[in-house]
Amino acid sequence: MKVAVAGCCHGALDKMYETLELLQRRHNVRPDLLLCCGDFQAVRNEADLRCMAVPAKYRHMQTFYRYYSGEKKAPVLTVFIGGNHEASNHLQELPYGGWVAPNIYYLGYAGVVRFRGVRIGGISGIFKSHDYRKGHFECPPYNQQTIRSAYHVRNIEVFKLKQLKRPIDIFMSHDWPRSIYHYGNKKQLLKMKSFFRQEVESNTLGSPAASELLQHLKPTYWFSAHLHVKFAAFMQHETNSKEELPKATKFLALDKCLPHRDFLQIIDVEHDPNAGDSLEYDPEWIAVLKATNSLVNVTQSSWNMPEKNGLHAKWDYSVTEEAIKEVLEELNHDLKIPCNFTLTAACYDPSKPQKNMEPVHTINPQTTEFCAQFGLTDINDRIQQVKEEGSGRGECEEEEEEEMDSTGSAEEPSEYNTDNSGLSSFNPDEIMLDEEGGDEDLSTCSVDPSPDHPPEFSTSFSDIRIMPDSMAVSSDDAMDSNNEELEKSGGSKQVEERSSTERSLKRIGGDENGNSGVKKIKRRNQAIYAAEDEDK
Repeated sequence: MKVAVAGCCHGALDKMYETLELLQRRHNVRPDLLLCCGDFQAVRNEADLRCMAVPAKYRHMQTFYRYYSGEKKAPVLTVFIGGNHEASNHLQELPYGGWVAPNIYYLGYAGVVRFRGVRIGGISGIFKSHDYRKGHFECPPYNQQTIRSAYHVRNIEVFKLKQLKRPIDIFMSHDWPRSIYHYGNKKQLLKMKSFFRQEVESNTLGSPAASELLQHLKPTYWFSAHLHVKFAAFMQHETNSKEELPKATKFLALDKCLPHRDFLQIIDVEHDPNAGDSLEYDPEWIAVLKATNSLVNVTQSSWNMPEKNGLHAKWDYSVTEEAIKEVLEELNHDLKIPCNFTLTAACYDPSKPQKNMEPVHTINPQTTEFCAQFGLTDINDRIQQVKEEGSGRGECEEEEEEEMDSTGSAEEPSEYNTDNSGLSSFNPDEIMLDEEGGDEDLSTCSVDPSPDHPPEFSTSFSDIRIMPDSMAVSSDDAMDSNNEELEKSGGSKQVEERSSTERSLKRIGGDENGNSGVKKIKRRNQAIYAAEDEDK
């Protein structure tokens, strides 16, 4: 089947789907599925805009609300993950995934689904070391800290994904796996984006959590976005035994969704011709969710996932074939994800703007139904309970810490290096939010008054490239760029944070807020956020 993959959408759904229709008219190519690698911006109304971590003057409604209201319908099944510029309050309603509009499915904080027999996984958000070991405690109305931490990757999601044993065909992350640039045409990448050099040479560009998942899952394809530059790589994985067959991952990072930008990729993926056309649950993933349900943490308490270090009675939460069979029996072997999309917020009306609309913490019926069906904890319901049992002030960030499960403890040393570094060099195409919470543009946001804060690609037309069967590239730094040309594109986005020093593998102390004392440079992405919405 043909799968279209898009980079950062930034709410421009009309443009994205129009490009797909153009592809069909010009080349008679109709994708069966569209994947989006984050910054989707499923903004329904003015309250959602207030929950998006960008300066106020760059908040524009774009066109998602038309699909949410039913005015339009996505012409192709669309599956996406979250990035770092999202309506976090909307996506938070669906921690385990769900429909944000008819025919548009969000994978949740982390998730795995199947389509025509193809296993598709993903993890939402970006990596930040100071939030990595916390629970999902944030809820609207956000303050200047939680409006950002809400989209930061957590260790529990990585832990869940590492319990998977069956092969993954496609995996998506918003930020790049750290070190992936060593497996592609690094010379050409640095020629296009010279300000990546310091981080590439120090091997601090990208997400260490995503890198760990890449090495564990070894998917056939891995797609990312975030840095607003197209880059391909080919990673040959090491085998753990003589009996294990060699595996390799074809990596592709996509550019942002703008006219005349190479933001879409079409690939041919082997599928099960006998499978139906519906999006399906993945039984192994459901079984993993059930097995790890006791690990759910909705407080700011930092803790490590269970490890084989003598401190835990149980550390292996991978599931047996019997557990997977039980899931299939619970579903009567009908894995189809129900089309149970429900409106949970008022939709934007251009004729009746409501600039003072306030965000609220919502329990989504899809999540309620999902949790009831599989016996899982509704994370948002748990957050509400903690708020009520806590300080009584109604502020998510002042919750009383729950007693930790015996499987984890904040006092345990972690063997996982959670250090994260972003680009420290100047990148004029990036929106950079002051991590100290001092961005005056964010002060207009409705928040709590808390002080926290590759190979050569053949051209089909300007915005679409058809991927060849082989994406093999050399990791040799001296590779001739003429033999393997990356598509040039303007603009880039970078990881948000850089640590001044590498942390020890077992260090758990230090500033949990990640304050480094380094002055952040505020940057603005004029191309995406400065333009007025064409449909207003």
